[in-house]
Amino acid sequence: MHIRVEETITAPPEQVWAAIEDIPSQVRWMDDAVAIRFTSQAHSGVGAAFDCDTKVGPFRLTDRMVVTEWDPPRALGIRHAGVVTGTGRFVLAPTAAGTSFAWEEELRFPAWAGGRVGGTAAVPILRRVWRRNLANLKSLVEGASTV
Repeated sequence: MHIRVEETITAPPEQVWAAIEDIPSQVRWMDDAVAIRFTSQAHSGVGAAFDCDTKVGPFRLTDRMVVTEWDPPRALGIRHAGVVTGTGRFVLAPTAAGTSFAWEEELRFPAWAGGRVGGTAAVPILRRVWRRNLANLKSLVEGASTV
């Protein structure tokens, strides 16, 4: 399943990057991320690995992730290696209004979670959660830029 959500943030890409590069602090703006624990020595950059306790409604799982792309302030990519597998990517692009922030995911659900059918059913729910997450990030970044 493929999901893409996008938000325009009224701040330069460098400022938006500063809000996302500290991976454990992403729980501040991601409603579905409960806790993040590193499983590697590296805490940033390609190869940094971490477990993210995730909760969407009544569903809880530990999402195991590895950073596969680290290109400040343009892109941060990850590979999901837990129950749900696939890839994710944050893409930041400068615009006249500030930064276009796109969140793209390509995910596969295991058979016991409905496989392709379960993934298809999850798309509108995850899209709604991730849109809210980007609204939270926008509020966090834009609030910081007025201080």
